[in-house]
Amino acid sequence: MRIDKWLWSARFYKTRTLAAEEIDKCRIQINGQDVKPARDVKAGDTLSIRQGPVLRTVVVKGLSMQRGAAPVAQLLYEETPESLASRLQAAEQRQLAGEPADSIENGRPTKRDRRSMDKSWGDRWSASVD
Repeated sequence: MRIDKWLWSARFYKTRTLAAEEIDKCRIQINGQDVKPARDVKAGDTLSIRQGPVLRTVVVKGLSMQRGAAPVAQLLYEETPESLASRLQAAEQRQLAGEPADSIENGRPTKRDRRSMDKSWGDRWSASVD
């Protein structure tokens, strides 16, 4: 079975086209080697799948020619314990990390702030003191 079909049927990607694009970007490896979308996958192969910041390592348990329900698709693979632990740890770190926008103290002035700044200029048209 082709790797792009298997990734689609195992519900890692919504379409085969998306799966093929990710394979072309070298985000999928079989047994540590970069592959092409037409590469055959068989039971027992180890896949490394990078989805965003998350790296998942799964072992292929079965093959399916059609895309089924999510519980059925989860039976097609088994995630390694190391991969599961690192994925949970990364999720916890993302949850504990602060919101980046909270670090911005001064952003764009509001309409009220802008009017008060304009009043402070008075009748001067320049920043020079003359």
